[in-house]
Amino acid sequence: MTRLAYAKSYAAQAVADGPATVAPPSFDGQGWLVVINLAVMTAALVLATMMAVDLIGHIWRRRNLDKLRHPVTVWRGMVLCFATGIALRSGAAALVLWGWNPLRPADTGALLMLQRLIDPVAVTFGLSGLALAYMAAPGMVMQLRRRPHPVDFWTALPLLKRPAWIVLLSLLAALGVVATR
Repeated sequence: MTRLAYAKSYAAQAVADGPATVAPPSFDGQGWLVVINLAVMTAALVLATMMAVDLIGHIWRRRNLDKLRHPVTVWRGMVLCFATGIALRSGAAALVLWGWNPLRPADTGALLMLQRLIDPVAVTFGLSGLALAYMAAPGMVMQLRRRPHPVDFWTALPLLKRPAWIVLLSLLAALGVVATR
């Protein structure tokens, strides 16, 4: 590829001029660190997207019943903001790691630029979730103290089987990719 193809992208220039590594140079050649990051970012993308889609479905189905200021609606909105932020941020990071290719610096530079464009959007979703949590805290605490209910985590433990499989499969995929690059 000629230098002209990526002359306008500092990211592409950095990839082209840098060492031809199997992952971004910031990993300093530590394959185990690439595997962990690739697995965690991929699993986080899938799990956060699953949560966001599930919450959107609940919000849509109950749109005529749940009022805007109802604690359930506020909780769903908070978690949706957090899940969306996590999905965007981890998805962008996973995209860069999955697509890293020093032999195609223009493509890799485009992925790096896309990641930097997505980052502020992801953080905005996270901060929106924090703002909702902060604004709703006094009313939520008062409501939960008024009618407390125990949360039985042990009966919900089987719900973590699918997410655990997703994490394991992400780890295996990351191991396979890093081992074969």
